[in-house]
Amino acid sequence: MDRTPLKNLTITAMLLALGLILPFITGQIQAIGNMLLPMHIPVILCGLICGWKYGLGLGLSLPLIRSLIFGMPPMYPVAIAMAFELGTYGLVVGLIYFLSKRRNVGTVYIAMIIAMISGRIVWGIAEVILLGIKGNTFTWNAFISGALLNAIPGIILQLVLIPAIMAALDKSKLIRFNS
Repeated sequence: MDRTPLKNLTITAMLLALGLILPFITGQIQAIGNMLLPMHIPVILCGLICGWKYGLGLGLSLPLIRSLIFGMPPMYPVAIAMAFELGTYGLVVGLIYFLSKRRNVGTVYIAMIIAMISGRIVWGIAEVILLGIKGNTFTWNAFISGALLNAIPGIILQLVLIPAIMAALDKSKLIRFNS
């Protein structure tokens, strides 16, 4: 990561804008957004390109900002739980990728998979706490449905698109793998 903080901040701001716009592809329909996970892509890219601090910051802020500006996702409990989930993605993917001795497409996959698992666990914990505050429960079936079953198309999209983007950035010399 040889970029200056200003370059990382600029890239993060561009990814924030992308994260605000991408959900319009799903037509603001929450069920489709839950399947394609459009806000996840810029956060994971930010962690991989700029590092964990920027990925964490973008992940924590993106769903909250989008909720405040556009009303989607709904602030409570969805955007708040997503902030913890996406913050975890940005943090974990950035830490694993930049602490790895080898940075290549394989490392991108490893970092993404660990981040996806970690983020979904944090999301589940956040849902339990947030729903518990209002006296509601978050069941195991709701967790499996929300974290895995409904998200399969988005998970596949991320596992195909993000490594391809990172490889293209390496090929164009905008980032460098060190195989």
